[in-house]
Amino acid sequence: MTTQHLSPTSRTTPTRGRNRQVDDRRRLMALLSDALVAHLGIVAGTHPVVLPTAFAVDAAGPDDGGTLYLHGSVAAGWLVPALEQDVCVTVTELDGMVLARTGFHHSMNYRSAVVIGRPRQVTDLAERARALDLIVDHMMPGRAATLPAPTRKELAATAVLALPLAEASMKQRAGGASLEPGDLELTGWAGHVPLRRVADEPVTEDYVADPVPESVLRRVAELGRA
Repeated sequence: MTTQHLSPTSRTTPTRGRNRQVDDRRRLMALLSDALVAHLGIVAGTHPVVLPTAFAVDAAGPDDGGTLYLHGSVAAGWLVPALEQDVCVTVTELDGMVLARTGFHHSMNYRSAVVIGRPRQVTDLAERARALDLIVDHMMPGRAATLPAPTRKELAATAVLALPLAEASMKQRAGGASLEPGDLELTGWAGHVPLRRVADEPVTEDYVADPVPESVLRRVAELGRA
Protein backbone atom coordinates (compact mmCIF):
# COMPACT_ATOMS: atom_id res chain seq x y z
CA MET A 1 0.00 0.00 0.00
CA THR A 2 1.33 3.43 -0.95
CA THR A 3 1.55 5.97 1.87
CA GLN A 4 2.16 9.71 1.79
CA HIS A 5 5.58 9.18 3.36
CA LEU A 6 8.78 7.98 1.74
CA SER A 7 10.42 5.09 3.55
CA PRO A 8 13.94 4.82 2.13
CA THR A 9 15.75 1.52 2.50
CA SER A 10 19.42 1.16 3.36
CA ARG A 11 20.14 1.63 -0.34
CA THR A 12 18.28 4.93 -0.65
CA THR A 13 18.82 6.50 2.78
CA PRO A 14 21.12 9.54 2.50
CA THR A 15 24.40 9.19 4.38
CA ARG A 16 25.14 12.91 4.44
CA GLY A 17 23.07 16.05 4.19
CA ARG A 18 20.18 14.34 5.94
CA ASN A 19 18.73 17.75 6.75
CA ARG A 20 17.90 17.95 3.05
CA GLN A 21 16.05 14.65 3.00
CA VAL A 22 12.41 14.86 1.92
CA ASP A 23 9.96 12.43 3.52
CA ASP A 24 6.76 13.54 1.79
CA ARG A 25 5.94 11.27 -1.16
CA ARG A 26 3.80 14.03 -2.68
CA ARG A 27 6.92 16.17 -3.13
CA LEU A 28 8.63 13.28 -4.90
CA MET A 29 5.67 13.00 -7.25
CA ALA A 30 5.75 16.76 -7.83
CA LEU A 31 9.44 16.57 -8.78
CA LEU A 32 8.79 13.67 -11.16
CA SER A 33 5.96 15.68 -12.68
CA ASP A 34 8.21 18.73 -13.23
CA ALA A 35 11.30 17.00 -14.61
CA LEU A 36 11.63 15.99 -18.26
CA VAL A 37 14.67 13.70 -18.27
CA ALA A 38 15.62 10.74 -16.10
CA HIS A 39 19.01 9.02 -15.96
CA LEU A 40 19.15 5.22 -15.86
CA GLY A 41 22.24 3.66 -14.29
CA ILE A 42 23.08 0.00 -14.96
CA VAL A 43 26.05 -2.32 -15.31
CA ALA A 44 26.19 -3.35 -18.97
CA GLY A 45 28.57 -6.26 -19.22
CA THR A 46 31.99 -5.11 -18.03
CA HIS A 47 31.23 -1.47 -17.32
CA PRO A 48 28.64 0.84 -15.80
CA VAL A 49 26.64 3.23 -17.97
CA VAL A 50 24.30 6.09 -17.15
CA LEU A 51 21.80 6.91 -19.89
CA PRO A 52 19.30 9.77 -20.28
CA THR A 53 15.77 8.71 -21.10
CA ALA A 54 12.25 10.06 -21.45
CA PHE A 55 9.91 8.89 -18.72
CA ALA A 56 6.47 9.17 -17.15
CA VAL A 57 4.90 8.42 -13.80
CA ASP A 58 1.68 6.65 -12.89
CA ALA A 59 1.09 7.13 -9.17
CA ALA A 60 -1.68 4.53 -9.33
CA GLY A 61 0.33 2.16 -11.52
CA PRO A 62 0.46 -1.61 -10.98
CA ASP A 63 3.86 -1.64 -9.25
CA ASP A 64 4.58 -1.23 -5.55
CA GLY A 65 4.52 2.47 -4.71
CA GLY A 66 3.37 3.42 -8.20
CA THR A 67 5.13 3.02 -11.54
CA LEU A 68 7.96 4.89 -13.23
CA TYR A 69 7.85 4.18 -16.96
CA LEU A 70 11.10 4.47 -18.95
CA HIS A 71 11.25 4.79 -22.74
CA GLY A 72 13.80 2.83 -24.73
CA SER A 73 14.60 0.91 -27.90
CA VAL A 74 14.49 -2.85 -28.30
CA ALA A 75 17.84 -2.54 -30.10
CA ALA A 76 19.51 -0.80 -27.16
CA GLY A 77 22.41 -2.73 -25.67
CA TRP A 78 21.31 -1.87 -22.13
CA LEU A 79 17.82 -3.39 -22.39
CA VAL A 80 18.60 -7.02 -21.54
CA PRO A 81 21.10 -6.20 -18.74
CA ALA A 82 18.57 -3.81 -17.22
CA LEU A 83 16.02 -6.60 -16.89
CA GLU A 84 18.51 -8.88 -15.14
CA GLN A 85 19.59 -6.61 -12.30
CA ASP A 86 18.50 -3.88 -9.95
CA VAL A 87 18.92 -0.48 -11.57
CA CYS A 88 19.20 3.08 -10.30
CA VAL A 89 17.22 5.93 -11.82
CA THR A 90 17.92 9.53 -10.86
CA VAL A 91 15.94 12.67 -11.64
CA THR A 92 17.31 16.14 -10.86
CA GLU A 93 16.02 19.66 -11.29
CA LEU A 94 18.53 22.49 -10.88
CA ASP A 95 16.94 25.45 -9.11
CA GLY A 96 19.88 27.77 -8.47
CA MET A 97 23.59 28.44 -8.05
CA VAL A 98 24.77 29.21 -4.52
CA LEU A 99 27.75 31.57 -4.31
CA ALA A 100 29.40 31.86 -0.90
CA ARG A 101 32.32 33.88 0.40
CA THR A 102 34.46 30.74 0.31
CA GLY A 103 34.82 28.15 -2.41
CA PHE A 104 34.07 25.40 0.10
CA HIS A 105 30.49 26.58 0.58
CA HIS A 106 29.62 27.14 -3.07
CA SER A 107 26.72 24.85 -3.86
CA MET A 108 23.60 24.27 -5.93
CA ASN A 109 19.93 24.53 -5.10
CA TYR A 110 18.23 21.42 -6.42
CA ARG A 111 15.55 18.77 -6.13
CA SER A 112 16.83 15.26 -6.69
CA ALA A 113 15.28 11.79 -6.54
CA VAL A 114 16.83 8.33 -6.51
CA VAL A 115 14.80 5.23 -7.36
CA ILE A 116 16.26 1.72 -7.05
CA GLY A 117 14.59 -1.51 -8.07
CA ARG A 118 14.24 -4.35 -10.57
CA PRO A 119 12.47 -3.17 -13.72
CA ARG A 120 10.15 -5.24 -15.84
CA GLN A 121 9.51 -4.94 -19.55
CA VAL A 122 5.93 -3.88 -20.25
CA THR A 123 4.41 -6.48 -22.57
CA ASP A 124 0.70 -6.15 -21.79
CA LEU A 125 -0.71 -4.33 -24.80
CA ALA A 126 -3.11 -2.11 -22.87
CA GLU A 127 -0.53 -1.10 -20.27
CA ARG A 128 2.06 -0.48 -22.96
CA ALA A 129 -0.27 1.78 -24.93
CA ARG A 130 -1.12 3.71 -21.77
CA ALA A 131 2.55 4.00 -20.80
CA LEU A 132 3.53 5.36 -24.22
CA ASP A 133 0.70 7.91 -24.05
CA LEU A 134 1.84 8.94 -20.57
CA ILE A 135 5.41 9.44 -21.80
CA VAL A 136 4.23 11.67 -24.67
CA ASP A 137 1.89 13.61 -22.38
CA HIS A 138 4.61 14.03 -19.78
CA MET A 139 6.47 16.12 -22.33
CA MET A 140 3.44 17.86 -23.79
CA PRO A 141 0.17 17.40 -21.84
CA GLY A 142 -2.74 16.35 -24.04
CA ARG A 143 -0.53 15.58 -27.03
CA ALA A 144 -1.10 11.82 -27.18
CA ALA A 145 -4.83 12.17 -27.91
CA THR A 146 -4.06 14.25 -31.02
CA LEU A 147 -1.70 11.70 -32.58
CA PRO A 148 -2.38 8.60 -34.67
CA ALA A 149 -1.96 5.24 -32.98
CA PRO A 150 1.59 3.81 -33.20
CA THR A 151 2.21 1.51 -36.14
CA ARG A 152 3.25 -2.11 -35.70
CA LYS A 153 6.73 -1.18 -36.86
CA GLU A 154 6.99 1.60 -34.30
CA LEU A 155 5.74 -0.63 -31.50
CA ALA A 156 8.14 -3.39 -32.50
CA ALA A 157 11.06 -0.96 -32.20
CA THR A 158 10.01 0.53 -28.86
CA ALA A 159 10.64 -0.82 -25.38
CA VAL A 160 8.98 0.36 -22.18
CA LEU A 161 10.36 -0.52 -18.78
CA ALA A 162 8.36 -0.23 -15.56
CA LEU A 163 10.13 0.45 -12.27
CA PRO A 164 8.41 0.36 -8.87
CA LEU A 165 8.53 3.62 -6.91
CA ALA A 166 8.52 1.85 -3.53
CA GLU A 167 12.28 2.20 -2.97
CA ALA A 168 12.83 5.90 -3.54
CA SER A 169 14.33 8.88 -1.78
CA MET A 170 14.47 12.61 -2.40
CA LYS A 171 16.68 15.48 -1.30
CA GLN A 172 16.23 19.20 -1.76
CA ARG A 173 18.35 22.27 -1.14
CA ALA A 174 16.99 25.80 -1.21
CA GLY A 175 18.07 29.25 -0.05
CA GLY A 176 21.40 30.97 0.37
CA ALA A 177 24.96 30.04 1.24
CA SER A 178 26.05 28.28 4.41
CA LEU A 179 28.06 30.37 6.85
CA GLU A 180 31.06 29.58 9.01
CA PRO A 181 31.71 31.88 11.99
CA GLY A 182 34.66 33.53 10.25
CA ASP A 183 32.80 34.17 6.98
CA LEU A 184 31.24 37.37 8.29
CA GLU A 185 34.71 38.83 8.66
CA LEU A 186 35.48 38.24 4.99
CA THR A 187 34.63 40.64 2.18
CA GLY A 188 33.01 40.04 -1.19
CA TRP A 189 29.55 39.33 -2.53
CA ALA A 190 27.62 36.21 -1.55
CA GLY A 191 24.14 35.04 -2.45
CA HIS A 192 22.33 32.73 -4.82
CA VAL A 193 21.18 32.90 -8.44
CA PRO A 194 17.76 31.30 -9.01
CA LEU A 195 17.49 29.20 -12.17
CA ARG A 196 14.45 27.93 -14.02
CA ARG A 197 13.67 26.19 -17.27
CA VAL A 198 12.19 28.52 -19.90
CA ALA A 199 10.62 27.52 -23.21
CA ASP A 200 11.24 29.67 -26.27
CA GLU A 201 8.67 30.37 -28.96
CA PRO A 202 7.55 27.21 -30.82
CA VAL A 203 9.20 26.74 -34.23
CA THR A 204 6.82 25.28 -36.83
CA GLU A 205 8.23 22.85 -39.39
CA ASP A 206 8.41 24.18 -42.97
CA TYR A 207 5.97 21.53 -44.23
CA VAL A 208 3.28 22.31 -41.61
CA ALA A 209 0.43 24.71 -42.43
CA ASP A 210 -1.48 24.23 -39.17
CA PRO A 211 -1.26 26.89 -36.45
CA VAL A 212 0.52 26.11 -33.19
CA PRO A 213 -1.98 24.19 -31.03
CA GLU A 214 -3.35 25.85 -27.92
CA SER A 215 -1.99 22.96 -25.84
CA VAL A 216 1.55 23.76 -27.01
CA LEU A 217 1.11 27.45 -26.29
CA ARG A 218 -0.17 26.63 -22.80
CA ARG A 219 2.85 24.43 -22.17
CA VAL A 220 5.19 27.20 -23.30
CA ALA A 221 3.45 29.61 -20.93
CA GLU A 222 3.72 27.13 -18.08
CA LEU A 223 7.46 26.94 -18.65
CA GLY A 224 7.80 30.64 -18.00
CA ARG A 225 7.34 32.45 -21.28
CA ALA A 226 4.15 34.47 -21.72
